[in-house]
Amino acid sequence: MSGLTELHETIRNCRHCVEDPVGKPLPHEPRPVCVLSDKARLMIIGQAPGTRVHASGKPFTDPSGDRLREWMGVDEETFYNPDKLAIAPMGFCFPGLDKKGGDLPPRKECAPKWQQKVLEAMPQVRLVLLIGIYAQKFHLGKLARRTLTETVSDWREVLDSTCDPRFFPLPHPSWRNNAWIARNEWFSRDLLPELRNQVLANL
Repeated sequence: MSGLTELHETIRNCRHCVEDPVGKPLPHEPRPVCVLSDKARLMIIGQAPGTRVHASGKPFTDPSGDRLREWMGVDEETFYNPDKLAIAPMGFCFPGLDKKGGDLPPRKECAPKWQQKVLEAMPQVRLVLLIGIYAQKFHLGKLARRTLTETVSDWREVLDSTCDPRFFPLPHPSWRNNAWIARNEWFSRDLLPELRNQVLANL
């Protein structure tokens, strides 16, 4: 068993948020969702699985996934090819719902335990898409601004200031962000064409 295969299997069996939680334990049985690869040069680090992904066990099997693939300019076959794309969210398990029915933030235990190990196990990765403020705050350090809008609007500086891998900050592709996308015209005009170029160069 290779080191990466062993890591993947260990993550699949992780129960850290139930057996040694920070705060209240995960309110349901853990079902870690990630895709690790020893070949993919492109990686996505998002937030955490939602209800549909928790049910399917497959990342981005929801409308957000459809929009993300559109942003990237890739089809489902490419997106779900582990030789092309790795996926390791900040929280591997669905964190549950808040009182308003929205997803809770990623579990606090998960990223400190796994993110660095995952990146070190995949040294061939050259481009990481950081989706949402949790991934950006964790991985960008001082390059992460006060707000998601500020960080994503500085995407050129983030891309140029990072290497092995390079990081590309994005908002969450949820349809709840339609108003944000409409307000920030530069996102569709300037960022998305470069995102597609970067994705194509690393597939």
